[in-house]
Amino acid sequence: MTGSRWGRGSVNVTKTYLALAALALSGAGLTAVRPALVQAAALFESRPLDASRFAVLARPVGSTEWNLLLLEQLQARPLCWQTRTDGLIDPALNRFDYTGICNRYLDSNGYSLRVGEEDLASRYRLRVQQNGSELLLQAFSPDHPAVLLVGRGQLPLRDREGFVALNLEPGWQLRRRSFGGQNLNHVYFSSGASLDQLIARSAAAGEARAAATGNGIGSGIRSGSGNGNTMGGPTSTAIGGRLSQALRPLVEGEPQASGSSASEEPPLAQPGRTIALQVIPFRE
Repeated sequence: MTGSRWGRGSVNVTKTYLALAALALSGAGLTAVRPALVQAAALFESRPLDASRFAVLARPVGSTEWNLLLLEQLQARPLCWQTRTDGLIDPALNRFDYTGICNRYLDSNGYSLRVGEEDLASRYRLRVQQNGSELLLQAFSPDHPAVLLVGRGQLPLRDREGFVALNLEPGWQLRRRSFGGQNLNHVYFSSGASLDQLIARSAAAGEARAAATGNGIGSGIRSGSGNGNTMGGPTSTAIGGRLSQALRPLVEGEPQASGSSASEEPPLAQPGRTIALQVIPFRE
């Protein structure tokens, strides 16, 4: 949101990889811009980090949409975020000067996708989509219909001052971007599986949901309201049946869902209401 304290990207982005991108583009024609960016991204490495110092959060925007936000606790006190009694997360860093105490990662300048040791920042984006009382952290690309499920969280209620904690799916973890042995102010949502493997799992999960829905066993995951980015094909994939415990220090217990899944079906008729039916003339 324009003018919001959360509306601008991180101002602490290291100049090192900005200069690297410029170097990769120098001397390249306009037709070589994208390959040069991909080549620059391939030069980055990743290192493990302490996930307990991070909160992966969904921030409410407007009445239906969500943004992805990462908070990092640099110093032990004061706390950069706290869990509220209703299960939402209070961004406590708003109430003090958090310089040197907390760090924020607000957009693609601060975080991106890394799969199978490949930096996919130029090809994939991260978004948060709502499906009923569940929020889904997804990675999507305009070049491929498959959407990868990276994490999820339960929405107890919607409060513009309360954020929702997201737990990473099994096989996903946070890692630090590095270059030339130096850690950068950029975090990866990383998977050790290859992109082909993840896409295949996405397709298999989509087929399983479609089969279950057709047999009346369950319902598939729809994209929900989210940020307006819609894709063809499956909208998400579950890479495993349980949630990651890497971010458990952020929330004591899972919030209980209080809502029901959103539906695009027309409302059911209420008792006492007259339903107008279309009359079709009879012809011989």
